Amino acid sequence: MHSRDEIGKVAELRVHGGRIDIAAQTYPTAPRPWIDLSTGINPVAWPVPDIPLARYQRLPLASEIAAMTAAAANAYGLPANAAIVPISGSELAIRLLPHVIGAGRVGILAPTYGSHGAVWRDAGAEAHELAALPDAEGRGLDTLVVVNPNNPDGRTIARAELAAFARAWTATGRRLIVDEAFAEVQPEVSLLALPELSAGAVVLRSLGKFFGLAGLRVGFVVVTEPEVLSWRRLLGDWPVSGPACEIATLALRDTAWITATRRRLAADRRRLDSVLAGAGLRMLGGTDLFGLFEAPDSVDLLDHFARAGILIRDFSSMPRRYRFGLPADEAAWQRLGVACGMLKAG
Repeated sequence: MHSRDEIGKVAELRVHGGRIDIAAQTYPTAPRPWIDLSTGINPVAWPVPDIPLARYQRLPLASEIAAMTAAAANAYGLPANAAIVPISGSELAIRLLPHVIGAGRVGILAPTYGSHGAVWRDAGAEAHELAALPDAEGRGLDTLVVVNPNNPDGRTIARAELAAFARAWTATGRRLIVDEAFAEVQPEVSLLALPELSAGAVVLRSLGKFFGLAGLRVGFVVVTEPEVLSWRRLLGDWPVSGPACEIATLALRDTAWITATRRRLAADRRRLDSVLAGAGLRMLGGTDLFGLFEAPDSVDLLDHFARAGILIRDFSSMPRRYRFGLPADEAAWQRLGVACGMLKAG
């Protein structure tokens, strides 16, 4: 049984992934080291080289930021009428969107990443969760938010379908925000491969998920040329640090690592599905970076795996549904297998 203070900490674990520090405090007898499967971050990061001390001692040069932006355009694609703006993580972009676009009536394709709804409501917007893309009339909405591929269920909208929707949706001055934080593992859905980006559309990309470098805090906002200046004015001349700029540039250019990592992640996701299916969990969806699973009964899987030193993600809005990321190494896979075996035996 948990104390009242511990119950409060458990509640914090249910708010967001990555709370290993809180998990360790709440479950002090759990095996160490903790295995964090609560995020959709690649556990085998791009191998960061030594960065010269000089990069920490001066501000990043305009040419270095331009090189990173060009590397992102080459890696992701870039419509002819659009530009890429670097930012300190796509989470910051999400939080700035209401202030750049303006609050109004916002639709959010749900269930999805919770920050999207939270930031619009905090900004005074009237936010509505939608189960599907709205019709041409738009239900009186000013802005629509779509996460593609979606977190946590991996739902995708095909590029051609979303592009056609974007053209019709933005033709009347409405805004479309497409969060592509997990598109590296499904590049075929990305709007950035299109010849043109619909005016009024905003695409967000995240370096941290696929490259396993969430702590670097690098993301990108892609908008049509007329909107670039407002973002650049807001973010200033140094939107990311010099070391982050250098690492991101090298990582985005590493096509051999990107190709090999996509293959490895796909294989690891198949293994994850097999391990969890063997424990009686039903796979509901996901991407090659995470899976969403449903528990067969009332067992609190967050508590069960935490007692084994494994942090997973659950959702208060979706009882019995849990998101699992990928183990980093064979030792982590074995501990996951043991915990699954105990679940099945129990």
